[in-house]
Amino acid sequence: MILSVLSALSDATRLRAMHLLRDGDEHCVCELMRAIGATQSRMSRHMQILKQARLVIDRRDAQWVRYRRNPDLPSDVRAVLDAVLAVEIEMEREAA
Repeated sequence: MILSVLSALSDATRLRAMHLLRDGDEHCVCELMRAIGATQSRMSRHMQILKQARLVIDRRDAQWVRYRRNPDLPSDVRAVLDAVLAVEIEMEREAA
């Protein structure tokens, strides 16, 4: 499972989406699209990969799909995800 998680996080768009979802709240795909600057089809494709890696769960809400970080991640996967996000945040700070 760790390999699929790392593979899912290896793309900048998916990594950015996980940054946005780190608050644990649900986010409409339209919010993710706006924040990341992606088309609906591109964002949906990336979110499907994150879903297949079990990093996110989704819920349909009329015409939109709402995503949130999977609250039931195993502790080792949660640790890997948190470590990757922490490194990315630190790299962004250093670049600023």
